[in-house]
Amino acid sequence: MTAHTLGQKPLALVIGATGAFGGETARQLVAGGWRVRALHRRPDQARVQTGLAADWVKGDAMSASDVRRAAEGARVIVHAANPPGYKNWRGLAAPMLDNSIAAAKAENARILLPGNVYNYGPDVFGRPIDEAAAQTPRTRKGKIRVEMERRLRDAAQSGAKSLVLRAGDFFGPAYRTGWMGQIIFQAGKPIRSLTYPGDLSVRHAWAYLPDLAATAVRLLEKEDELSAVAGFQFAGHALTGHELRAAFERAVGRKLPVMPFPWFALAAVGPFNETFRELYEMRYLWRETVTMDEARLKAVLGTVPHTPIDEAVTTTLTELGCVAPTATARAA
Repeated sequence: MTAHTLGQKPLALVIGATGAFGGETARQLVAGGWRVRALHRRPDQARVQTGLAADWVKGDAMSASDVRRAAEGARVIVHAANPPGYKNWRGLAAPMLDNSIAAAKAENARILLPGNVYNYGPDVFGRPIDEAAAQTPRTRKGKIRVEMERRLRDAAQSGAKSLVLRAGDFFGPAYRTGWMGQIIFQAGKPIRSLTYPGDLSVRHAWAYLPDLAATAVRLLEKEDELSAVAGFQFAGHALTGHELRAAFERAVGRKLPVMPFPWFALAAVGPFNETFRELYEMRYLWRETVTMDEARLKAVLGTVPHTPIDEAVTTTLTELGCVAPTATARAA
């Protein structure tokens, strides 16, 4: 009989709890009654930085022994570790996942991996992408992501279950980077204009992190209903650039000019800068409609967490210091 069946709250190890998905998922696991253990190279600093009520343990995701020790007793391993700044994905991403797989095998645990659209090529764009869509990535990073998911599927044969929850680009009140917080607007600065990477008339998938994390936790709580290799698409907000701009304008209370993203500058600097080179490879994702089909997810959950776009944008901009909080927000 497991500790969980005896009434003890289940344990989740979160690798990447100072990041966007890992941090939000860790917070929602705690709120849902899970025990959370977080692995970090500087745990005391991370505890203060995040304010997360977790058991912070010292360790490195690149160390198999560190991950194995941290995963002891875990029912879930949230693998949300990413190489910083798009750098050295080949040398870091797959080895870190291998360490989580080894720990999951030892504990008979399930790995939760946040998936993205880098796995797909233009052949599946233009219609909502479902779980069966062909994965024909166009980029080096996309090929690595496909390989990582293949390793998860293979690992299921030896006891490491997995759950891939795939979504579009992240945004949210605790996410200062990514396309939204670094490119479209600048976190921490007043909103005077927007910079958009694609055609304003084309739909693009956005994932509001509190909704995505809440969805992940609800799926993890349905362990008995999940297959050993489980995967779901999260639709989030499928918005044109015009619709996204309108939401920003309602949040700030005025019209906002939209500037085109200077892809040409990334092309010029790319040969000398790995981060810019990797970003430039992603430009094809902004040329056509990229949206997700969450019919299978709805069939399992019934309803999927979905914050209205105006509330999501206003909360994000308020928490990131771009607009002053409203009287209602201050009262709350």
